[in-house]
Amino acid sequence: MAVYSVCVTTGPYLMAGTLDNISVTLLGTCGESPKQRLDRLGRDFATGSDSWYCSFICVKAPDGTCTQFPCYQWIEGYCTVELRPGTATTICQDSLPLLLDHRRRELQSRQECYRWKVYAPGFPGIIDVSNFEEMETDKKFALTKTAPCTDQGDSSGNQYLPGFPMKIDFPSLLHMDPNIRYSATKTVSLLFNAIPASLGMKLRGLLDRKGSWKKLDDIRNIFWCHKTVTSEYVTKHWCEDPFFGYQYLNGVNPVMLHCLSSLPSKLPVTNDMVAPSLGPDTCLQTELERGNVFLADYWILEEAPVHCLNGRQQYVAAPLCLLWLNPQGALVPLAIQLSQNPGPQSPIFLPTDSYWDWLLAKTWVRNSEFLVHEHNTHFLCTHLLCEAFSMATLRQLPLCHPVYKLLLPHTRYTLQVNTIARATLLNPDGLVDHVTSGGRQGLLYLISTGLAHFTYTDFCLPDSLRARGVLTIPNYHYRDDGLKIWAAIQSFVSEIVGYYYPSDTSVQRDTELQAWVGEIFAQAFLGRESSGFPQRLCTPGELVKFLTAIIFNCSAQHAAVNSGQHDFGAWMPNTPSSMRQPPPQTKGTATLESYLDTLPEVNVTCNNLLLFWLVSQEPKDQRPLGTYPDQHFTEEAPRRSIAAFQNRLAQISQEIRERNQGLVLPYAYLDPPVIENSVSI
Repeated sequence: MAVYSVCVTTGPYLMAGTLDNISVTLLGTCGESPKQRLDRLGRDFATGSDSWYCSFICVKAPDGTCTQFPCYQWIEGYCTVELRPGTATTICQDSLPLLLDHRRRELQSRQECYRWKVYAPGFPGIIDVSNFEEMETDKKFALTKTAPCTDQGDSSGNQYLPGFPMKIDFPSLLHMDPNIRYSATKTVSLLFNAIPASLGMKLRGLLDRKGSWKKLDDIRNIFWCHKTVTSEYVTKHWCEDPFFGYQYLNGVNPVMLHCLSSLPSKLPVTNDMVAPSLGPDTCLQTELERGNVFLADYWILEEAPVHCLNGRQQYVAAPLCLLWLNPQGALVPLAIQLSQNPGPQSPIFLPTDSYWDWLLAKTWVRNSEFLVHEHNTHFLCTHLLCEAFSMATLRQLPLCHPVYKLLLPHTRYTLQVNTIARATLLNPDGLVDHVTSGGRQGLLYLISTGLAHFTYTDFCLPDSLRARGVLTIPNYHYRDDGLKIWAAIQSFVSEIVGYYYPSDTSVQRDTELQAWVGEIFAQAFLGRESSGFPQRLCTPGELVKFLTAIIFNCSAQHAAVNSGQHDFGAWMPNTPSSMRQPPPQTKGTATLESYLDTLPEVNVTCNNLLLFWLVSQEPKDQRPLGTYPDQHFTEEAPRRSIAAFQNRLAQISQEIRERNQGLVLPYAYLDPPVIENSVSI
């Protein structure tokens, strides 16, 4: 009788072990072994928890060869899990009916588990969490666990974060598949990040205080113990024109600028208006011809709904901001119009206007920046789209598929964090309704409108930069670092794709891959052909570009638009979430008092800054870009590619840190060690 040796590895996570009974069966082309209980004298599968995290299983054959079976998943309840050897295969490479049937059953099971749901008209599809509450697990696999289990590692019941104006509804989250749920470590870390800051504000009475700030300096005291180098720099330089322009390049929304060769008719700026800013040696037309004039257009806000905060009407503007790249290499604002319709009631504000007029106009632009950034650049283009990518990957690609193995680390915790966001921020009377001028209805409008205009060019960093005409602006660190990371990801993905897809035919005949991209097109982009997103992939090159863009947006792009929110927003006047007075229709009326009466009230400010603080602090249990502790790929070629990718990221990190040593304000949001592999906060 042939004897096979089986070694089972439990994951290194908190509460990963189990005291339950585990049995194993080996299946082959000639039959299967009897069920063998994995047991020996002493403790097995420590550290003792009803849920069990199995990392991998290694089977040693009689001839001494070892085969690794990756698992890397939580197993709960009475269930069976079938595992294939770690070699990645497409459906075209499987010919045995047993293996083809296994692929079909695995995807059928996952599609029953992960179901799409429409959150709101015009939104990308989301995960239907209620499905987990209704499901009864009945999985038939070959690694059998035989004792009923309780949920792994999360709290239960309705809980409140001190000071937050909403409850966190945990029960629906508890029923989620444990493999998409936060780990115990990450959950505890998230709460420890939130509670001290919110409790401190609560004790000082800030979260309950309505009304205007009495003076600007009082805002400095909100986060007296959470200051950073950047937040202190912002507090000192926020009202300066060069820093206003700098944020378009290296702030949290570095995707707004478009180079102009001529002015749009809706912005009738004349040379006389801007001549004092341009100086005697040039003129507006010359600077347009040189490619030194840029526009930030907030057209999307023109019809955005508004609502009330603290019982008081709020306001939104749809400004046009004209900027100039001056001979010193600084980007500075030239003119601001606070509506899309020029006319006597929509004056063009200029740097030569009074101090408070000009500052108020810039603050209106910064409020528009907040709205467009949070709703579109951040939540839509990273969180929601990455959720759709995660869902399609789980539903259409089996564990053995090379694209599944490649993308899985970049989907980690995305479904969980978005479910939390919908339960606490986006829900009626959630945080969005308590801090933004548009409230939840404004959010629904901006995201649906933004998706209707979002294109594949916008999604791909090199194409976006080229289309916006911003490839040569100096000191654009987001662009420079982002292109390096994009190239590193592209090189890594090219090697993986080249290994598994040697020809156009190999891509075209992969029905699972085509179902995956088709579902993304239908669910993420609602089947809109004008978006330019692929409905079908025909060549390895097309697959490389699509995968590169997905991985970049799930990791680096999210880091660029998320991690600096506390840094740039802790000084509230730099990023106000709402405005309490309508946009000025005449010049010469703004004062310090009217400025303070326009900014958000005290409690609105504090609730928004708590959110900034929380989302800027990645909880523990982190996995930086290129870190793959779960070895889903077992072949040598992809593992060499992973190592090369990690080496290139290390080189990029060194280059960024050397560059930052010479900067007054370092830009570190795209330093690979601080980029999370996935959207997880």
